[in-house]
Amino acid sequence: MEIKIINRSPYQLPTYATALSAGVDLKAFLTEPVTLAPLQRAMVPTGLYIALPEGFEAQVRPRSGLAAKHGITVLNTPGTIDADYRGEIRVILVNLSDQPFEIEPGERIAQMVIARHERAEWIETDVLDETGRGAGGFGSTGTK
Repeated sequence: MEIKIINRSPYQLPTYATALSAGVDLKAFLTEPVTLAPLQRAMVPTGLYIALPEGFEAQVRPRSGLAAKHGITVLNTPGTIDADYRGEIRVILVNLSDQPFEIEPGERIAQMVIARHERAEWIETDVLDETGRGAGGFGSTGTK
């Protein structure tokens, strides 16, 4: 699939790290480091702008290494970039650790996955079909 992209950062276009990678890394487009204090959040620019085809979205997700090693994650994960959005891709990062974390210019801060989606047509009704699960949720399918 071809996607038009504007890159206003000095970094190369996002690439897939391996032949089977689902997402590409997004890098922080900063002029100087930014420190996230514990529990602080920041909207970090990437310098990237994209035009997705109709029927697709881009999902912004945390990088597992930042989450596991430093407690840094994407606050609204997955963040959704709609096909009609033309603004800069920015990532809402939050520091869930008890230590400050410095985001360096060009640091890989999140990953982006392109995904197909469907639009629902709602059909209002008074009754839903029965299932074995029924209304059970929030851990109701687990066993001890």
